[in-house]
Amino acid sequence: MLKSMRKHGTTLALFAAATTGMTAVVNGLTQKTIAHQAALQQKTLLDQVLPPEHYDNDMQTECYLVRDPALGDTAAHRLYLARKQGKPVGAALETTAPDGYSGAIKLLVGADFSGTVFGSRVVEHHETPGLGDKIELRLSNWITFFSNQKIEGPDDKRWAVKKDGGMFDQFTGATITPRAVVNAVRRTALYMETLPPKLDHLPACGAANE
Repeated sequence: MLKSMRKHGTTLALFAAATTGMTAVVNGLTQKTIAHQAALQQKTLLDQVLPPEHYDNDMQTECYLVRDPALGDTAAHRLYLARKQGKPVGAALETTAPDGYSGAIKLLVGADFSGTVFGSRVVEHHETPGLGDKIELRLSNWITFFSNQKIEGPDDKRWAVKKDGGMFDQFTGATITPRAVVNAVRRTALYMETLPPKLDHLPACGAANE
């Protein structure tokens, strides 16, 4: 009986060791592929909000952290700096619309430092399917109307949904969601105008205070 138990125990231990080893090998083989695919997806998203003709550096390697209430919360937000011939010309910046209908809406906004928004995309939300989720590009082109729009200072009344007297459409039966997104992009664009003097002092992504 004892001999049989030892035999089965040894078999189980060998099987567990083999399985663990195989898992480690598979993980090692796929890790680089997964990281490469993630980098490609990120590059595609960055190019959607800040078209490549506006910059000539590798934005993914110039990632910095910023914190400001204008970005919707107190968390550290990633900023990807765009340069042209070495000169900072704009950035793609993570931001948050905290007042969505079903909670916070995470966005990526690309803009220069003088109030021109190149593009915006929603990266995470919990809005109502069939109503508020039209902020997603795969469901509607609404989010593309931010492209190449310029904000003329904090009192620019055009930067609102049409129901509030602005230039952006709202959705039928769902005004809260587009209003939250418009306001978040507006605040982010205005914040971007304040960035140039701070660029040399921003902590890099991966810093201890991230």
